[in-house]
Amino acid sequence: MNARELPFPLRKLEPTDVFAYCDMLKRSFNTWYWNHGWGQDYFQCATEELAVFFDIYNAISPGHSVAAIDPESGRLMGACFYHPREHHVSLGIMSVDPDYFGRGVGKSLVRHITDFADTEGYRSLRLVGSAINMDSFSLYNRAGFAPRQSYHDMVITVPSTGPHGSLPKEKVRYATPADIPAIAALEMEISGISREGDYRYCIGDPGGRLHASVVENADGAIEGFAVSILHPALNMIGPAFARTEAQMLALIHNELPRFAGSGVLLVIPMDKRELVLTLYDWGARNVETHLFQVRGHFHGFHGVNLPSFLPETG
Repeated sequence: MNARELPFPLRKLEPTDVFAYCDMLKRSFNTWYWNHGWGQDYFQCATEELAVFFDIYNAISPGHSVAAIDPESGRLMGACFYHPREHHVSLGIMSVDPDYFGRGVGKSLVRHITDFADTEGYRSLRLVGSAINMDSFSLYNRAGFAPRQSYHDMVITVPSTGPHGSLPKEKVRYATPADIPAIAALEMEISGISREGDYRYCIGDPGGRLHASVVENADGAIEGFAVSILHPALNMIGPAFARTEAQMLALIHNELPRFAGSGVLLVIPMDKRELVLTLYDWGARNVETHLFQVRGHFHGFHGVNLPSFLPETG
């Protein structure tokens, strides 16, 4: 054990931890990004708005969280949700209280999740992590994760009059619960994963924060799926996947009007140049880079895949 590391108990997050979790999440991200030249808070919303992360993560994967607790003060030192799906586990947003940076908290949380995946027999553990945070990259790399795809973090400020660009010539409509089997089969083909609980939650989100669309071909078969979240804590399009870049552009264009008069984040695969260049034409700007990382089996992408942070996805 490193001299700076301390033994501490791990347990699941409880409903009584919500505000402590929100406060820790906000201070963790804002402190790190200020210390590394971001120039502004990462989370600019009220602290209590960050409860949306706890609510959605816990609704999709109830009971699958791990928190480190200071044995003397009882303070929340760090926490992470993780999401067991049909064939893989997705490791969620990792946050550590700035007062405990460098104490081995993140390493203990990651070890707990990798041990869970191994014990339960999952073939792969997946995450999307910042490419500029070398501490977290090293943490995951040491734990067996390897980068498989690089992404632009792109922000589009949508005019109050609606999105730039002409409407793509694809058939897009709202997603319904009846679409879930076809959505699951499509994501298995494109990304090698399935997560029916996520689709069901996103399509029927009781809070009205999430919205889901599908794109169809001329025969009415589903060729793509996209979710967006509109919330003070995060405006984002994703998760999303489609067979082609043109279909992905149609899905994105269908979701953009939700964000009229504000900005929205998208995490776009760097090698999809039609998609990237069109988003530049629509006014997108780069704000960060993320890496899709896998520990264990990797299927490879056969289409276009956009990850998200809420719901957390890999």
